[in-house]
Amino acid sequence: MLKQPIRAVGIVGYGAYVPRYRLPGHEISRIWSEGHTATPVKEKSVPGLDEDTATMSVEAARNALARARLDPQRLAAVWVGSESHPYAVKPTGTIVAEAIGATPNTLAGDWQFACKAGTEAMQAAIGFVGSGMADYTLCIGMDTAQGRPGDALEYTAGAGGAAFIIGPREEALVSIERTLSYVSDTTDFWRRPSTHYPSHAERFSGDPGYFGHIMPAAAQMMEEMRATPRDYDYVVFHQPNVKFPTRAMSELGFTAAQWEAGLLVSEIGNTYAGSAMIGLTAILDIAQPGNRILMVSYGSGAGSDAFDLVVQPRLLEVRDAAPRTWDYIRRRVPVDYAQYARLRRKLATH
Repeated sequence: MLKQPIRAVGIVGYGAYVPRYRLPGHEISRIWSEGHTATPVKEKSVPGLDEDTATMSVEAARNALARARLDPQRLAAVWVGSESHPYAVKPTGTIVAEAIGATPNTLAGDWQFACKAGTEAMQAAIGFVGSGMADYTLCIGMDTAQGRPGDALEYTAGAGGAAFIIGPREEALVSIERTLSYVSDTTDFWRRPSTHYPSHAERFSGDPGYFGHIMPAAAQMMEEMRATPRDYDYVVFHQPNVKFPTRAMSELGFTAAQWEAGLLVSEIGNTYAGSAMIGLTAILDIAQPGNRILMVSYGSGAGSDAFDLVVQPRLLEVRDAAPRTWDYIRRRVPVDYAQYARLRRKLATH
């Protein structure tokens, strides 16, 4: 069980990024099933030819810094959680740190725990700042669209993510009241070295995978905080598709009014390491001081991180210092499957 940090901490800056290109679900169905397959999301975001996890992380980080009103030289660490780092051996964190002006006196590195790599970095940052070793730490959850052509994952594998700066609670836009984790060795999604596309255990990804971790983590958080679903204004879970999070939240006793603000998967797909985190940014774009939020991530392999959060008055002062999440979602450029294949380099030319 995670203990409370010695020093109270919170989110002092946040930012999101979503690439502009969109591949409709019906376009994938047109190619692979002659249009007869029901699509699990309306469309998904696709990175451009010049975009990857590093470049998208830089954009989200700059937005977080703008809201934090913070000199990047004050960042003690720059951590990037992803399952689509551009290099197998070379950190994404150093690229981002250099681009935003945080080098050389910072700790940079990458995190990997499938779709909860970003929240894993957030928990480490809570310990880093909460122990007094650092004042500010940048944590990013970001991924590109990955999925084998014709596979079920291709319908939902989107691109984008979010960045959060963890710092002292007295400067927080959102206070972090508590965090906890729930993990087991349950394999439902994986990619071996030298394998280009991930594999998944199909129906077992739901249970014992997703539901077997995200629901106990949420329930344990409410028990620790002596809270009920009614005590939260907003809730956001990891979003591999629309059905999984809505079922989990509904069975736990949450209502659509509590989750609809952060449920973005139908618009941009599953952004993997940034899925729960980008949902939280959309909530923070409209939340009011005093609002209470429950965020629960999920990563295959498997585990969940839960966060009990409370919005602080300072959020209203800085919210408009950077683009809002829906600003990125609305600036969409539809592409067909051929354009998507080119953007994602799915056709080998050598």
